[in-house]
Amino acid sequence: MSKNILIKNGRVIDPESGLDEVCDVLILQEKIAQVGKIGSGAEEKVEKVIDATEMIVSPGLIDIHVHFREPGDEEEETIASGSAAAVAGGFTSVVCMPNTNPPVENETDVEYVHRKARQARQSHVYVMGAITKGRAGAELAEMGLMHEAGAVGFTDDGSGVQDAKVMQRAMKYASMFGKVMSQHCQDDHLAGGGVMNAGYYATILGLPGLDALAEEAMLWRDIQLAKRIGIPYNAQHISTASAMELIRGAKADGLNITSEVTPHHLLLTDEYCEGYDTNYKVNPPLRTPRDIEALKEAIKDGVVDALASDHAPHLQSEKELEFLAAPFGIASLEVALGLYIKALIDDKVIDWPQLLRMMTIGPARIIGIDGEKGSLAKGKAGDITIIDPQVEYQVDVEKFRSKSRNCPYKGWRLRGRAVTTIVGGEIRYDGS
Repeated sequence: MSKNILIKNGRVIDPESGLDEVCDVLILQEKIAQVGKIGSGAEEKVEKVIDATEMIVSPGLIDIHVHFREPGDEEEETIASGSAAAVAGGFTSVVCMPNTNPPVENETDVEYVHRKARQARQSHVYVMGAITKGRAGAELAEMGLMHEAGAVGFTDDGSGVQDAKVMQRAMKYASMFGKVMSQHCQDDHLAGGGVMNAGYYATILGLPGLDALAEEAMLWRDIQLAKRIGIPYNAQHISTASAMELIRGAKADGLNITSEVTPHHLLLTDEYCEGYDTNYKVNPPLRTPRDIEALKEAIKDGVVDALASDHAPHLQSEKELEFLAAPFGIASLEVALGLYIKALIDDKVIDWPQLLRMMTIGPARIIGIDGEKGSLAKGKAGDITIIDPQVEYQVDVEKFRSKSRNCPYKGWRLRGRAVTTIVGGEIRYDGS
């Protein structure tokens, strides 16, 4: 496979350096060697020349929130199928959540994910370790050993740590390693058995509502803890206007608080649940138009640090259960870029450099890999995503590389997608 590639004539956007111009990118021996106008002599040094005329050339996209289900639920997704879906979506690096079966809670589990990713040879696959054993919120997991094995952070994603004292101990422990603490912000006492956003549509559908206060209460608590301990903290899949205001305030106070937003919380509201279609059942739930506008405003203002798919594959048989019993989650990794374009570029909320900032250097900084990934600086990893911003297509879930099809965007018309994904100087996806 090629390690030396010359990409010519593309609109090169590197949010970290502020570069946005038509030029060339040279990859030599798996690393970025040069960016700019590169002479014809460079073609003699490479095995592959790519003409990127009218394309966008970006640092490899990074998704810090995916669920690949391995170990334990390989019938839904594997690290191999998930990372194949990642490169098809333009993502050169992803971060797996630890809520597998069994959960990723020790160094052996971390090493297992890394080994399976190396064998798959698709995207880079990082992993977060669980905060507590069994993700039960009581006894701390072996965060020190997981750190040594290469975990990029810690979370009990899918479950918020309910006990404030346990979370405080976890933050103090994690602070010794400088790793980010991520949280699924949900106070279960306030959430109750809610399965969709509490409000008008939950009432008329006769479904238990999940109050926005459940997200906001835990986020407020954790901001206070992070402030006192001084640990980097990432609020996962923020979905409400008030929660985003808490993030905005924490940043204004100079705290090392970051946040991520998903495509479904930018495009879908709780009204979509009206037909009891469980493909719209997610956690946090789809909220209101007001919440969407607040999230977009925060993105426009630079408050949001990362766009994350929260790719959550499930079996069709599970999603065919009644709304109360069906699992939460949407499989969207392969169309996430097109969805962000629709929500943010097409609606003129932000421009391409702002979008790519939240898909490259922003997430890289959260998980501490910005020294090697997330930009086109000389010597950085040869991870590149080439995007056709004008191509139009219809979402066909039957063509997903993911094993699962629980995607509510079936049949949607989108514009813009990755056409080439280069990982470590090797073309891992070329549109075919």
